Amino acid sequence: MKRSLLPLLIVAVILLLLFPVIAEKFYLQLVTKIMILSIFALSLDLLVGYTGLVSLGHAAYFGIAAYTYALASPSADPANVWLTLPLALAASAAAALLVGALVVRTSGVYFIMVTLAFAQMAYYFFHDTRIAGGSDGMYVNTRPDALVPGLDLANDLHFYYFVLAALAIVFALLAIILRSPFGRALQGIKANEHRMRALGFATLRYKLAAFVLAGTIAGLAGYLAAAKEGYVNPEMMAWHQSGTVLMMLILGGMGTLFGAVLGAFSYVLLQEWFSALTKHWQLLMGLFIVAAVLLLPQGLIGLHQLRIKSRLPRAEGDSD
Repeated sequence: MKRSLLPLLIVAVILLLLFPVIAEKFYLQLVTKIMILSIFALSLDLLVGYTGLVSLGHAAYFGIAAYTYALASPSADPANVWLTLPLALAASAAAALLVGALVVRTSGVYFIMVTLAFAQMAYYFFHDTRIAGGSDGMYVNTRPDALVPGLDLANDLHFYYFVLAALAIVFALLAIILRSPFGRALQGIKANEHRMRALGFATLRYKLAAFVLAGTIAGLAGYLAAAKEGYVNPEMMAWHQSGTVLMMLILGGMGTLFGAVLGAFSYVLLQEWFSALTKHWQLLMGLFIVAAVLLLPQGLIGLHQLRIKSRLPRAEGDSD
């Protein structure tokens, strides 16, 4: 993350910490949902923005973790978060490892189509079988129990801060990883994989590691989404779910962690605004994203970069 974005990040964290003081229940739940989608967007940004792997099947790991939590939860008593969360993450990581071992050998449009194919397989597995309610999905009667005195995840305020903590941890973890030699190698693979391979890097292993890490983080978002909504269904892993998160990245700015979070907040808030104006809100959203892509190729995060450039002193010879 660029140092110029650090003040914005600090302000954003302060606002999120103080938001429950003034927020009504609806808006508290809405921002909780957005923060969960921000985690999902960060996971996809690791693939698309930093490794150059465009996936249309990323929602599969989101849904697999959600279903794992739902199936592992008792019918009446709250589930133990410290047992069900690692289980859900392990399930999404295992699925990502299995799929990734096959798909990282492809590239370009072939990678897109193969990831989509595997995601559709997962979708129809849960949609056409009764293992978890079929197309109707299944309910999760209670939120998980953190078993920590003073922390009740059934309380919307406590769950809000739990999700905020998860988002902060994921953001910090990815920031550290992307500054490491591993992260630099991923960015090198995106820029020129053939050159990285010629330099001796095992690019397939790097891409597989990124794929599994991204799937695991997507699983974290799926677990939190299932805990928040109390309901899971196959639509959570449908291809349009991956497409929606990809649009969030395009809107906010790919290849920047802050842009992924900004894109998630912007997309959901615009959706709420447009849907209040008309039932054809998808048309307005599409027009807005097209305009954003044409006017801001780097996404909304590009507005900050333009402001920084406008403050730079003009080079000699630029004056009239």
